[in-house]
Amino acid sequence: MATQNPIPAPPAPARSAPYPKAGPGYGKRSVPDQSPPRADDFALLPERERHIAGYVDRLPDGAAMNIKSLAKCLTLYGQMAVGSALRALGVAGHLRHVRCAVGDGEKVRWVTRTFWSRTARDNEWWTAFLAAEERRCAPQPAVACVAPPPPWGPAEAAAPAAVPEPPARADSVPSADLAAPVPQQRTAPSQDDDSPAFLALARLGRVQPRLGLSDDDCRSLERAAAAWFARGVDADYLVHALTAGLPKIIDSPLGFVRSRLVKKLPPYLPPAPVPAAPDASVRRLMIECSDCGAPGKAEAFRDGLCGPCRQPAHAPAADRAAADGPGIERDIQAHVKRLREQLRLR
Repeated sequence: MATQNPIPAPPAPARSAPYPKAGPGYGKRSVPDQSPPRADDFALLPERERHIAGYVDRLPDGAAMNIKSLAKCLTLYGQMAVGSALRALGVAGHLRHVRCAVGDGEKVRWVTRTFWSRTARDNEWWTAFLAAEERRCAPQPAVACVAPPPPWGPAEAAAPAAVPEPPARADSVPSADLAAPVPQQRTAPSQDDDSPAFLALARLGRVQPRLGLSDDDCRSLERAAAAWFARGVDADYLVHALTAGLPKIIDSPLGFVRSRLVKKLPPYLPPAPVPAAPDASVRRLMIECSDCGAPGKAEAFRDGLCGPCRQPAHAPAADRAAADGPGIERDIQAHVKRLREQLRLR
C-alpha cells in the first residue's frame, strides 16, 4: 500500500569549492599555541576583515595566500578589497608575510610564506617567533657519529678468559720438583702490536700461495708497505694490487713483492676540502611589508608594516620619527581602533 505523504530524501550536502594549493614550500603556515576556534574569534574586526579572516582561518596549511587566489574564492570582494583586508589583518596581529630561504649551496631558492595566527599577537611575539623560525631554517652542521667505545679494553677483548687450574695436591708432587725453580713461560707475540702494513703482507700467502712470505720477509718489507697506507689506501687495496696479474713463474716471492711495492706505489692525493660552514650573518628569513611588500628584518617592522608605510606622507615629522623608532606596547584594542580609523578615511 502506497503512502500518501512520503518523506523526501535529505538533500546531499553541498561540496565546498576546492581551495587553491600553493607550490611546495609556499602558502599558509599556522603558528603554534593558538586558542581553539570559537564563534567570536574575529568579532572586533569590521565585516569585510571578519569574513576574510574566517575563510583564511579554515584553510589548511599549504593553501595559496596570494591576493589573486583568495579573490577567486571570495566572490564578495575583489583583489583590491582582499589586499586591503590582508593589510588590516597584518596590522591587527593575525598574519605576517615572510620570505624564507630553502636549500643549501647553489640550490637556495626563496619562497614566500604567510604565517597565520587565529589569536591576535603583538609585535614582540611576532619578532621572537620569526627569530626562532629563522634559526630553525638555518642549515645545521653535519656531526660525525662516533660509536661509543666498548666497556672492555682491546687487550681484554683479545685475550681469552683465564680458567683457573685446580691446585695440585702436595703428596702427588715430588719434593725435588717443589724446590726446583719454574722456568718462565714464553708467550706468542700478539697481533695487536703488528702494524696494518705487516698484517697485509702476512695475508698475501693466504690469498695467493705463490706469494707466501716468512715473518722475516714481512718485517723487511713492512716499511715499504707502510708507504702505501700513508697515501690513503687500505689493506684490501694493497693485497689486490700485489696479487693481481701474476706471472706464471715466481722465483722469489720476496723480490717480486718488493719490486711491486716500489713500481706500483699509488700517487699521493691531497685531503678532500672541508665544506665551509654556513655564514651566520646571511639572513635566511626576511619579513615582507603587508602594504608595499618590501623585505627587511623583523625588528624593523611594526604591525607588519615598514617605516614609510606606518605613517602617511602628510603626517608631521615628529610622528614619522616616532613611528620609525621603537614603538610602545599596544594591545589588540589599540590595533582595532587604529584599523577602523584607517578604513574610515578610505
